[in-house]
Amino acid sequence: MISLRTIATCLCLAPPAWACDLALALAVDVSGSVDSKEFRIQMDGLAAGLRDPVVSEALVRGQAQLMLVQWTGTSRQRITVPWARIDSFEALDRFAGKVAADPRVWRNFSTAIGEALETTVTSFEEVSDCKRQLIDISGDGISNEGIEPTRVHRLLRTRGITVNAIAIEESEPDLTAYFFENVIVGEGAFVVSAAGFDDYPERIRKKLLREVTQQTAGISR
Repeated sequence: MISLRTIATCLCLAPPAWACDLALALAVDVSGSVDSKEFRIQMDGLAAGLRDPVVSEALVRGQAQLMLVQWTGTSRQRITVPWARIDSFEALDRFAGKVAADPRVWRNFSTAIGEALETTVTSFEEVSDCKRQLIDISGDGISNEGIEPTRVHRLLRTRGITVNAIAIEESEPDLTAYFFENVIVGEGAFVVSAAGFDDYPERIRKKLLREVTQQTAGISR
């Protein structure tokens, strides 16, 4: 017969029960190099990617938490759609709708990737009950203002937050390599390349598929 003490010991040694599988912060570049058409392509493409049948099913099944961040130069990063628990397909559709309708916050500023990461990190305190914590950052240029992205890596590792990136190589043909060396961090971190903004919707869809299915590290072209 199993004693109460044995049962209590087993319960104490059991792994934690996670409330959700994935907390995913979607950080979108709205710096001066992104025109109004390109901004719209990003937001519509992101919303469509979230609604992909495989992506949406994985997010709902994992009770994911999603958040949207717009970022540009120093001191200009803002959570425009706060954390939302994706516990149904209706919740997923509501979040995707908010992404598609999200108005642009800034238009004519620089690119502060390090500050975008640093600002986004603090928001994960609200979703500490999620097993995986991930920042998905898009950009079409290197960081040219504020702290260097690599200076945030130690903080990200300490918090257990992975950073993946989509490099939009519209005018920066070596951007994928820059993101790989300076931006991404964490186990399984990867960079996806988009040849230009027109290529973004399909690439972000594939990127989301890879993230929700926990594939391995590397550069995806």
